[in-house]
Amino acid sequence: MFKRVLFPSSSTRHVISHLKPTFRSVSFSFSWPLSVVFHRPIYFSRVFAMADDRSTKTTSSPPAAAAESHKHTNRLAAEHSPYLLQHAHNPVDWYPWGEEAFSEARKRDVPIFLSIGYSTCHWCHVMEVESFEDDDVAKLLNDWFVSIKVDREERPDVDKVYMTYVQALYGGGGWPLSAFLSPDLKPLMGGTYFPPEDKYGRPGFKTVLRKVKEAWDTKKDALVQSGTFAIEQLSEALSATARSEKLADGLSEKALQKCAEELADSYDSKYGGFGSAPKFPRPVEIQLMLYHKKKLKEQEMPGEAKEDLSMVVQTLRGMSRGGVHDHVGGGFHRYSVDECWHVPHFEKMLYDQGQLANVYLDVFSITRDTLYSSVSRDILDYLRRDMIGPNGEIFSAEDADSAESESSRKTEGAFYVWTSQEVDDILGEHAPLFKEHYYVKESGNCDLSKMSDPHKEFKGKNVLIERNSTSAIASKLDISVDEYLKILGVCRQKLFDARSKRPRPHLDDKVIVSWNGLVISSFARASKILKAEPKGTEYYFPVNGNHPDEYMEVAEKAAAFIKKHLYNEHTKKLQHSFRNGPSKAPGFLDDYAFLISGLLDLYEYGSSISWLAWAIGLQQIQDELFLDKEGGGYFNTAGEDPSVLLRVKEDHDGAEPSGNSVAIINLVRLGSLVSSGSDNYRRTAERVLAVFEKRLKETAMAVPLMCCGADMLGVPSRKQVVLVGRKLSSDFETMLAAAQASYDPNRTVIHIDPTDAEEMGFWEEHNDKIALMAKSNYNSDKVVALVCRNFTCSPALYDPTALQSVLSK
Repeated sequence: MFKRVLFPSSSTRHVISHLKPTFRSVSFSFSWPLSVVFHRPIYFSRVFAMADDRSTKTTSSPPAAAAESHKHTNRLAAEHSPYLLQHAHNPVDWYPWGEEAFSEARKRDVPIFLSIGYSTCHWCHVMEVESFEDDDVAKLLNDWFVSIKVDREERPDVDKVYMTYVQALYGGGGWPLSAFLSPDLKPLMGGTYFPPEDKYGRPGFKTVLRKVKEAWDTKKDALVQSGTFAIEQLSEALSATARSEKLADGLSEKALQKCAEELADSYDSKYGGFGSAPKFPRPVEIQLMLYHKKKLKEQEMPGEAKEDLSMVVQTLRGMSRGGVHDHVGGGFHRYSVDECWHVPHFEKMLYDQGQLANVYLDVFSITRDTLYSSVSRDILDYLRRDMIGPNGEIFSAEDADSAESESSRKTEGAFYVWTSQEVDDILGEHAPLFKEHYYVKESGNCDLSKMSDPHKEFKGKNVLIERNSTSAIASKLDISVDEYLKILGVCRQKLFDARSKRPRPHLDDKVIVSWNGLVISSFARASKILKAEPKGTEYYFPVNGNHPDEYMEVAEKAAAFIKKHLYNEHTKKLQHSFRNGPSKAPGFLDDYAFLISGLLDLYEYGSSISWLAWAIGLQQIQDELFLDKEGGGYFNTAGEDPSVLLRVKEDHDGAEPSGNSVAIINLVRLGSLVSSGSDNYRRTAERVLAVFEKRLKETAMAVPLMCCGADMLGVPSRKQVVLVGRKLSSDFETMLAAAQASYDPNRTVIHIDPTDAEEMGFWEEHNDKIALMAKSNYNSDKVVALVCRNFTCSPALYDPTALQSVLSK
């Protein structure tokens, strides 16, 4: 019976391979295998539909100005995680994840209530206010359970176990995740958000607690047996192994094509984006379409290539013009609740910023349209302004909720929305122009879709969105477009200054290695790609117009922080995160893979050879810790923590790419850079892909970045650009910018200064052919560029324009 509930389809592997992508802060139906406990099957009805549907949002968060003294203090007060600290003064007797809590549950012989969330999660805040701050609920939890609170960003390994269970059981999931476990950590049942009381036929949290208590007292053995069985089934389903040494011939091309076709079928031709509301900016989809576009162009199919680019362009334009983009402060919110990119869920996540900056940079390098370079600057300047610590560390997230005043309760979006009167008061004579441009209305503007604000929570409020043509309004006002854009920039600056006086959303100042790796990549790449902007390009607030070299400095400082604070020089291992010191959690696959990717970009876009050396070392440790040497593929954890019951080979490229997808591309890149170990890199990548052969065949749309990686591995010979010269010269920087000016994911850039003993020593050890090329082509007066492919190199090039011309062919 339990097997049928847990895995309703015919194959366990089929269920797991078709798990739906999860959304942050979503609610979910609550049912569980009560047929194991009661004589007749009983299923609770759905608590809510998607909690991101505004129709469910009825409760706001607690007041911004909390009292200094606290009635309750629990063990979480000693933790570093911002999310755990938010719950340190609940009446619930919370424990952090660890042996103390497990031992207490065993001693008392009671179930564990596990609550997983993150500090900027709106529905986590709601459940805290409604239930965890309630003395009656706290008494039930304290009397009947051992309650554990986990920050899913600090412990993604723990979250993955119980989220996978909930997804497999019900077909979806989200945060807050609410699960009940046996004292030996086997899942008994789970859900996400629960309202405090029974409503409309839905069970409230108190009802759930009573039912679980009753089941534990009367049918404990059956519950524990079902939990054990669930973990066994999930472990089997998630331990896929390769049946061959590499993918079948032609599969990588078919998977790439299939994924592109399926994305095209889901494309919204009116507003851009793939799929319907809620609309998430899933950068891996953009990456695939751009990669596929380039392949079509190489195959002399310009019409089809243009269609791919058109979908990408409209999507990125729609996002940048919509309310999902913070026009006043820069950066992007998590997603749009409607189909037109207008009303967002207002939290800002670091992993979105890094990936989006990169795809906007990619489209700029293809189109040379400064709209896209400006948006990439907008994102990176937001991070520099608001998300970087004093030592170069880059923080994780900003909350969706904030207070309108110090004495009011927090509500979603309060920091970002405007009344028409506020705009009038702040902007004065320019208010009419600004209001027309950003669709600001007296009644509020969240009326573009029935999904934008169904319960009129933003009545009288405006989420800025660009709906009109800039040139058309400028013409109507009889001013130049440049003058019009300057006025808008001045207006945004004034609104930014006014907004800065409001209570800010909570900042999660945790430093996560994997997310920093994504952003290190975008800052490093921007330092060279943005040098292709035309001279005299104008920048308007919130874009600062910094020299691109400054972005490389940000990337280097972030990488240096990780190496100093989250890397053990003795063991060569990473820790996962930092806040007031390194976290207890070790580095996970994503930390290694994403950081290696960022370090490769640091090197290829002009920084020190030491970053490439570190990347090679981290890849070796990644293979030791996570690689399934018999079955192929990378596990998400090292398997050293007995409290984490599952090791997962993750493949889904969602809001973040999967560690396996990024690892495949890293291996391809490393194999093109160094000759020592090159064959091993390739074999490892082939085996990783072979693990996910069925996924690539059947549901390629779920793994777009893996599709790109598979095709990259199949490219007969990557293009190598080798630059030889003195690195301190301006000519070297110009030539390096030329080498990186065009979009080509199948290009490797190697730069070497023959007068630098450290560099020459590195290349002599790792790729003696590069060292020989450097020695034989060195010219003390010029920078030399060589473009190599299929073991053949072009004649020496000395001019950046000539280099760009060769690379564009």
